Amino acid sequence: MAPLLALAGVAALGFSASAFAHHGFGMFDRSKDAVITGTIKSIDFVNPHSYLYLDADQPGGGTIAMRCEMRAATLMRRSGWTREMFVPGAHATIFGFLHRQDPGSCYLEDIKIGDAAKLNRNDQIEHSGLNISNRPLRLPGGEPNLNGDWAQEQYVIAVPPRATRSVGLVPKSMKAGIENGTISPDKIPSAGWDAQPVALTARGKQESEKFQMWSPTDNPRLRCEPTSIILDWVHDGPVNRVVQEKDRIVINYGLVSYERVIHLNMKAHPANIKASPTGHSIGHWEGDVLVVDTIGFKPGVIVPPLRNSDQLHVVERFSLDTAKMTLNRSYTATDPVYFTDEYKGSDTLLVADVPYENQGCKELTYEYLEAQKAKAAR
Repeated sequence: MAPLLALAGVAALGFSASAFAHHGFGMFDRSKDAVITGTIKSIDFVNPHSYLYLDADQPGGGTIAMRCEMRAATLMRRSGWTREMFVPGAHATIFGFLHRQDPGSCYLEDIKIGDAAKLNRNDQIEHSGLNISNRPLRLPGGEPNLNGDWAQEQYVIAVPPRATRSVGLVPKSMKAGIENGTISPDKIPSAGWDAQPVALTARGKQESEKFQMWSPTDNPRLRCEPTSIILDWVHDGPVNRVVQEKDRIVINYGLVSYERVIHLNMKAHPANIKASPTGHSIGHWEGDVLVVDTIGFKPGVIVPPLRNSDQLHVVERFSLDTAKMTLNRSYTATDPVYFTDEYKGSDTLLVADVPYENQGCKELTYEYLEAQKAKAAR
């Protein structure tokens, strides 16, 4: 069977498939730099993009209401940005790109508010982080302490010396080394946001090739819905919350906020599972490793462009590295409808640098496009 391949053309642009699709670069005209000045009105501090509203100055006089797309609120908080930075009434200069179709929408690359220094969208502003010095390593019952808020290391944009474009997203700890040339770009580890190689069935290959990354019909993220328990654990650096209870573990996924329950008091899945994006999970401890078995999924998307059927079966293994204080996960998935072998991967989370928070979710750029389609159809 054919292997799952990267989307054609994405690598040439210097971005991973996930980064390219998530940020919707194709919706904005990146061939023409835009400088927008105006007065800040408000901000939607939401995921997967925040939106800054302003009355933008027009060349011939007057203003136009404009909405500029920024990073996810979770990512902004992790980078030290706050809602309070965007004071209504303040003068702002935005450097970015205009939307190809919507004259009231832009993509923000850099911003200068009043007399403050110009900030790039990926700039890190120092903040105190979370204190983990008193964190117990085990619960009273002896189980490893997985409680708390966890997040993958931030992935940020880096530009190597003498390069004309970004190498894409790199771990925050590697940014300086990439940009001063002491770390080679080929050392950048995968963020785990793209689909893993897997042998596809004929149906799997056909539907992956037809998958439209920027279509809300195909991509659940554009509808502010969960994608999968595999992708949403790490994609775009969410802060996830784990709560261990007597008979269950509750996980809140932080980017497109939703809850998942792992049942610890069941040896088998019930016969009458109501299918859902998170499925039905049962877990048990094998020594210090939490093994979680999940079935009962609705047909959906594992990682764009790879779809799943209701026969998807996922096994995850969670372990706590107390020396590095990391929460490590490996996973294996099978789905005979879409692939013929096992879909495997792993990822690592750190104690989060900011608390979990349900930010809410909006995708206004795509809501606009859907409204335009509906208007044209009438």
